[in-house]
Amino acid sequence: MEFTAAQIAGFINGKIIGDPEAVITGVSPIERGEMGHLSFIAQDRFAHYINTTACSVLVVSENLLTKDSYTPTIIAVEDAYLSFQVLMNLYEQMRERKTGVEEGSYIHESAEIGEKVYIGAFTYISEEVKIGKETQIHPQVYIGKNVKIGRNCRIDCGVKIYDYTVIGDHCTIHANAVIGSDGFGFQPSEKGYTKIPQLGNVVIEDDVEIGSNCSIDRGTIGSTIIGKGTKLDNLIQIAHNVKIGEHNVIAAQAGIAGSATVGDWNMIGGQTGIVGHIQIGNKVRIQGQSGVNTSAADGEVLYGSPAMNAGDFRRNYVHFKNFTEIINRINILERNAKEKSNE
Repeated sequence: MEFTAAQIAGFINGKIIGDPEAVITGVSPIERGEMGHLSFIAQDRFAHYINTTACSVLVVSENLLTKDSYTPTIIAVEDAYLSFQVLMNLYEQMRERKTGVEEGSYIHESAEIGEKVYIGAFTYISEEVKIGKETQIHPQVYIGKNVKIGRNCRIDCGVKIYDYTVIGDHCTIHANAVIGSDGFGFQPSEKGYTKIPQLGNVVIEDDVEIGSNCSIDRGTIGSTIIGKGTKLDNLIQIAHNVKIGEHNVIAAQAGIAGSATVGDWNMIGGQTGIVGHIQIGNKVRIQGQSGVNTSAADGEVLYGSPAMNAGDFRRNYVHFKNFTEIINRINILERNAKEKSNE
């Protein structure tokens, strides 16, 4: 698509400095700007690119502008970062959406498919499945029996959705995620480990995004629940019967063990591990690589393994880094004290 600077400014209520007819055909990161492309500058540390970028048009926060004219055409806005997000969302909405069923797909006769749904090649849709209108099912997706998928969802290539999973509206599941696989349940005995049947399901509420290669296990009995508005990064493990509340963000390689409960509006860093059967409150922040083995109250900030108050961890870590030096000093003091005692 081609847009002029004037058209772009109209989308975000921006003020043009330069040529309103400047045409852009693509976007670039500001560090690698190209002629005919659009980029944005929202922070002072990138402001020098205004004078050096090859981009034809820049969306720039007003507080960073110091001159009346620039080589690229400038679209001045209050917050360039937020304005650029608006543009990206508009562009996403303008992109062509496929509809219809491609060759090579299998759809069971009992499945209910809504209007304007796209089903890509080599997708398998089992019996009693229900798919809401305008949902996009990309190639090589497996959908088990009695799965319910809401409207305007996107299920990317290679996703596997096990039986009885329920997915709300406006959800995105990225490539190769597995939803509803067996929980890790085994009963130890003298002869080994006996598998415990996993009879529950997974419930994913509205407006959830699940990154690529995530695995969400179904409940042993009952449901594993991912709450409304929650966003999962790539490579995350959610175990059986975990309950995650609304509007959480969880970064890559985190793992939450069985029957843990996570409240609302939490931020969980990458490679965090949360043990089973504990409760994380609301608006808790957990720093990356933390190991959480006790429940956390609302608003706590945790760090370390085992996790503790982040401020305490940082102060203690200063001592840990100097631990060898501290021991050496103690040894010297003890030796001097012993020598004085002998004298």
